[in-house]
Amino acid sequence: MSAKGKVKKKKRTLRNLTLTVFILLCVVFAVSFTNNFKSLSDDQVDHSNVFKQNQDDSDWNLILVNAENYIPDDYTFTLMTLKNDYQIDERIYSDLQEMFDAARSEGIYPSIGEAYRTSDEQQSLYTDKVNAYITEGYSEKKAKELANAWVALPGTSEHQLGLALDINAERDKCTNDEVYMWLNKNSYQYGFILRYPAAKVGITGVNYEPWHYRYVGREAAKEIYEQNICLEEYLNRLQ
Repeated sequence: MSAKGKVKKKKRTLRNLTLTVFILLCVVFAVSFTNNFKSLSDDQVDHSNVFKQNQDDSDWNLILVNAENYIPDDYTFTLMTLKNDYQIDERIYSDLQEMFDAARSEGIYPSIGEAYRTSDEQQSLYTDKVNAYITEGYSEKKAKELANAWVALPGTSEHQLGLALDINAERDKCTNDEVYMWLNKNSYQYGFILRYPAAKVGITGVNYEPWHYRYVGREAAKEIYEQNICLEEYLNRLQ
């Protein structure tokens, strides 16, 4: 073979080798991309499943509802009606009954003043509060701002969960202050917390309500009470 033929053959071989390497690199890239895409999809599915399981089962008592966290559309629970016609999530009944029995055994007589509310009832309360401030001379914008510190917008109220109660006193047997004091010291033993403490207004965004108690379960309530924190702080520490 002539020198010129050898050069042509060498170039052809080099071209073929280059093409082969290019094809191999394309195959490797395609396999890697497919695997990475599959892993990402699997992660997304797993995270979704975990969220649903926690929301529906294990963490129902720790659901956070406030101005930034609306009640999930798929959140469900079963209501039970008490003798005074107030309704609560049936899962908190035994602890609530035990707490009231304990209080009465010490000469303190709590009485439920509010419990579960529908979305329409919550809207009515909010609208009434806004109108009350407007009547006092505030602008609509300012009236809404003031109302937000006392009445939650529909979808952001714990009362719509069936886990929150306003608890006052049977007036002919004791005072509200006596009830509030007893609950503040003892409610955690039965899974309830003072939801809106005076020292936590900057975090909860809600004014101090000594009557508003929320069920979170005995373990969480004990930690919240002992650490002197609110629900938002407790849940942040769990993350």
